[in-house]
Amino acid sequence: MARKHSKHGPYEDLASAEETPAPAISCWLCGRPTGKTTVWHHPVPKSRGGRDVVPMHPICQQTLIANFTNSELQRYGMDVEGLLANPAIRKFVDWVANKDPDFTASTSKKQR
Repeated sequence: MARKHSKHGPYEDLASAEETPAPAISCWLCGRPTGKTTVWHHPVPKSRGGRDVVPMHPICQQTLIANFTNSELQRYGMDVEGLLANPAIRKFVDWVANKDPDFTASTSKKQR
């Protein structure tokens, strides 16, 4: 029985020629380029009618979730500057600014 496709087809050269790195997407919260793991976060929670998604580092998303309730996130919406006005978030963004894009650490919950 004959093969439909040869072992050494015309597509081998295309794969090696088009290997260009994907452009780095910047994190919505901290502005650093994202690493291997990118989380698509809903700034307005889905439970509150949010549809838009933004790219974030997992640690940035964990920090937002630890510091804000869904109703607070709904009030801020897509306003990053409003979130950065919070002292805990500003302190986190300043701390994580010089870290590797794939940096991860545990986040503590906000005392409520």
